Amino acid sequence: MMVLLADVMQQAYDKYKGKHGGKNASYIPYLAQVPSELTGIAFVSVNGEVTSFGDSNYHFAIESISKVITLALALEESGSEAVHSKIGADPTGLPFNSVLALEIHNGKPLTPLVNAGAMATVSLIKADDKEQRWQKILDCQSRFTNSATKLSDEVNQSEQTTNTHNQAISLLLKAAGCMYSDPLEACDVYTRQCSTLINCVELATMGATLANGGFNPCSKQTVIHSKNVSHILADMTMEGLYERSGDWAYDVGLPGKSGVGGGLVAVIPNVGALATFSPPLDPAGNSVKGQLMIKHISQLMGWSVFNTKIES
Repeated sequence: MMVLLADVMQQAYDKYKGKHGGKNASYIPYLAQVPSELTGIAFVSVNGEVTSFGDSNYHFAIESISKVITLALALEESGSEAVHSKIGADPTGLPFNSVLALEIHNGKPLTPLVNAGAMATVSLIKADDKEQRWQKILDCQSRFTNSATKLSDEVNQSEQTTNTHNQAISLLLKAAGCMYSDPLEACDVYTRQCSTLINCVELATMGATLANGGFNPCSKQTVIHSKNVSHILADMTMEGLYERSGDWAYDVGLPGKSGVGGGLVAVIPNVGALATFSPPLDPAGNSVKGQLMIKHISQLMGWSVFNTKIES
């Protein structure tokens, strides 16, 4: 499979690396200045084999992909029933930073993979103070990626000075009784978790850990219990690419998660994970080239989880 996959990945990379379309996220100054032509792709198997092309070692801001890791930590600490009852698991059908989605549902977040639900998830992490909560999340990112994941002071500063909208959402959550720590502290930690740096191989390692039932195939360490993986993959399927999630399921058929830094990961259960990086985004905040490359590979490899075999 790896030989065939390498050929298909090379084909996808060559076909789409020069494609134009989309724009870098401009509301975060750091992201606006990332070279838009950068393109990388990597695959990590459940056996720890790595295949990569292009700018796969370039470190970019993890952004909303971090929501998956913090969700995993919350599930480990509080259990799936508590997380589900407090945060939900339904798509909003609205942009990832929507206030309207909160108002419609009386202030309760619908999913941990939009900003409101992600900040509520941060507030669920058990800690004595903000710094301990942040360190637990950062350590969890490192365990998933098999790397010493670090905060980018430049990204964090760029985001902390432009996160007034998220601060307002955190206060709305508090008013509705759906925030479980100090709201502005939760917003601060959430902003930090989005400001760490990651590359395609590390992102694919994170995805491969989920594909492998919570066991990191590169570090050979269990990161989360397998019983929590199905809940994470379900959330990724429902809301991983925001209002494009339904189209993604229709075309690609894999649990995925995007970030406005240009990263995108797709999990192939029991096989591995694909990760791409390309900064220009569609209007929903998903990498344009990343979606095209993963769609190309998934379709040629027959990886959709919705595929069925009909016996003749």
